[in-house]
Amino acid sequence: MEYVTVRPLTLDPDRRVLVLSDVHGNRDFFWSLLKALDFSPEDELILLGDLLEKGEESLTLLREVMALSQTHRVHMLCGNCDNLTYNFADENPGIPQAFYESYIFKWGKKCILRQMADELGLPLRSPDDFPALRAAIRASYGPELDFLRSLPTVLLSDDFLFVHGGVSREDRLEELPAWPCMKNDDFLAKPYSFRRWVVVGHWPVTLYHLDIPDATPLLLPERHILSIDGGCQLKWDGQLNALILPAGNHTDFHYAAWDGLPRVVALDGQAPSQNSINIRWSENPVEVLERGAEFCRCRHIATGRVLDLLTEYLYEQGGVLRCEDSTDYLLPVSPGDTLAVVRETSRGILAKRNGVTGWYTGRIARTGAEKPALVQKIPPFYGKIIDKRTPH
Repeated sequence: MEYVTVRPLTLDPDRRVLVLSDVHGNRDFFWSLLKALDFSPEDELILLGDLLEKGEESLTLLREVMALSQTHRVHMLCGNCDNLTYNFADENPGIPQAFYESYIFKWGKKCILRQMADELGLPLRSPDDFPALRAAIRASYGPELDFLRSLPTVLLSDDFLFVHGGVSREDRLEELPAWPCMKNDDFLAKPYSFRRWVVVGHWPVTLYHLDIPDATPLLLPERHILSIDGGCQLKWDGQLNALILPAGNHTDFHYAAWDGLPRVVALDGQAPSQNSINIRWSENPVEVLERGAEFCRCRHIATGRVLDLLTEYLYEQGGVLRCEDSTDYLLPVSPGDTLAVVRETSRGILAKRNGVTGWYTGRIARTGAEKPALVQKIPPFYGKIIDKRTPH
């Protein structure tokens, strides 16, 4: 069993700290966000894990981060998607071959092992190709493997504990198994509180919201927890969040985000709707009641709620009809507000405003611009954290 590796971290109070998590191979979001924040060698950059996988540029981004760490203050943690490469190369006995089969052939070019095979010109058609690929990776990717093997599970300072998934305690960390700290699903729904600020990614924060999709980092001041995964690369309305610990006061928490979506300006006002729903992947089976080319009238199985869903958001998995993250929420909008466009439809636009996704049915004026990474203070969250395992 692999146990937690802790790396001490000293944060200079006079330096700004940027914390990014769950980039998932999205080079565009990564570099666009750092550029918008004027990232420089004077800053500290903490990568909270899952830099890789589920994005077609994972291998390129890995090499760029390795190079960046030679010129800038970069501290990277191992997430549950970052150890796939060396576990495969090292033939980790704790991971069955069936895992690699399902992962590689499900994600295709979004899997870094497939990217390595393509770069090497090796076939990857079936598990019979694994031995040759494994040997070639060991022979050709020594620096990348060494870098990934060196990643700690936890970065620990006097005031902060950085970990990809979560921890159950602050003391005797080296005695904890590493995997549950990297892949700690639904961490905020567990009854943990801490002395240090525990900063995590892994679980997109929108999954904690029952009624309104919100990708804003979650700050739980009474429990000393910050959760920052904005669903980059995994959600069609996902964003890459940067937690900002300002120089001079690292606990004056701010954030900025990048989603790469086009912007429009709202010309009409719109009041927010009440009693909306946020259908998340953890509870996404649906039944089609009436099928249409653009929208389908559906029943959400978990709640019985009937609503119209985008037809392109419907898919089948394991013999079950499901939907991408969906909502019927109407955004609160004032004339002149800037909105990010997720989807344009005959009924209005599925849009984002300040990290929140919903519908806008008014008139728009086009700007053609992408979103600037505006720095905003993170509001404390005092609401109830949803436990996806609890019926509602």
